[in-house]
Amino acid sequence: MGRLFGTDGVRGLAFQYPLTEKIVTRIGFAVADFFCKPGHHPRIIIGRDTRLSGPAFEKALVSGIRAGGGDALLAGVIPTPGIAYLIRNLHADAGIVISASHNPFGDNGIKIFSGDSFKLSDETEAKIEGMILTEEERHSDLPIKFQDGEILIMDAGDRYTAFLKNIFPAGLSLKGMKLVLDCANGATYRVAPETFKALDAEVISFFDKPDGKNINENCGSQHPGYIAGEVVRTGAAAGFAFDGDGDRVIAVDEKGNILTGDRMMAICANAMKVRGSLTKNLVVATVMSNLGFLLALKNLGIEQRITAVGDRYVLDEMRRTGASIGGEDSGHLIFLEKNTTGDGILTALQLLEAMLESGKPLSELAKVMTVFPQCLINIAVRSKPDISTVPAIVKAVAEAEVDLGENGRVLVRYSGTENLCRVMVEGPTDKETELYCRRIADAVRESLA
Repeated sequence: MGRLFGTDGVRGLAFQYPLTEKIVTRIGFAVADFFCKPGHHPRIIIGRDTRLSGPAFEKALVSGIRAGGGDALLAGVIPTPGIAYLIRNLHADAGIVISASHNPFGDNGIKIFSGDSFKLSDETEAKIEGMILTEEERHSDLPIKFQDGEILIMDAGDRYTAFLKNIFPAGLSLKGMKLVLDCANGATYRVAPETFKALDAEVISFFDKPDGKNINENCGSQHPGYIAGEVVRTGAAAGFAFDGDGDRVIAVDEKGNILTGDRMMAICANAMKVRGSLTKNLVVATVMSNLGFLLALKNLGIEQRITAVGDRYVLDEMRRTGASIGGEDSGHLIFLEKNTTGDGILTALQLLEAMLESGKPLSELAKVMTVFPQCLINIAVRSKPDISTVPAIVKAVAEAEVDLGENGRVLVRYSGTENLCRVMVEGPTDKETELYCRRIADAVRESLA
């Protein structure tokens, strides 16, 4: 039996290993057992996105949690960051999200949060995984501790909406502002429109009719083109495209231009510095952040810390350094003083706050950063030796770095989940960027494919 937890919980095809109902039941049991204390039934919140497989896995988790001595609090369909908030709000012992984020509907996943509303540490994941695998290897039924744990259904959406509404400054108003939303037929399909309407915005919502199979289908944060056109057509002030579980967002300005996570982060960091809320004068980003973002922070006099790709690495560095904002170019932004994980709706509210405070449209605020042309090529490889030990790749990278100088950069890394080598080059022009990227990719292909 292989390892269960990856970089963001347990992920895979629904009803195939490791996401069988049996394994999911054992996950519920192990989580309840881990957080169980003498004389105390752990209270564990369960939320999910709109995938067809979600209710079956919810049922499996409930069975496992009750067998492990816990009470299951059912939040229903709610964004991942909503669960992080509810854990704090209800003083729960843990939270579990059933979602595969931006992946197709056939996938699903299990994300676990501890009682501090942060995702589990590697050490805790390893302990829980050991409990699951040990029981599985015994080929035995679950050792029932209790079967009288409660199953409670919550008004989770209303609680989360109220939380988001209260975060927005009382002195600012969205009254008269027209917004276009793409809810990805996912977890934000009710909460996002309700939140912005509660703040008096005029909301035009798309992809808000989930059927279990249409989540992320040609919509959401990976496909913001549709609402870009709708923003222009309707004369809206901005548009926001969320992903399937609502922890990411991609913005669209009033002219229909798509803003990446880096650009949104630059806008928010600048606004936070102006209002004096940018703790440590610091932003945390990943190695995939655009060179233009790094230069923008330098010009703004804002310090930066760079981590490996993945929101858990960003969050770890934020907690270590005391930074209040960090994120990824994918639109996964974390405002640590407001929530403990990426939150698409919260990010959208932060952008709108910056617009209202400055009196400027989103297109003007976006000028804080110039996006450098970027080329990314993925090459299937048969092995993953240390890049620095492959002469042809080292030579191609060195030549590109010398020619680009301070006007570009090169990043060559392996995928953490697939047999792929990713070559990314940024440069001053599209032509130069693509030229060097293809040269390096050819060297990778000849050496490792």
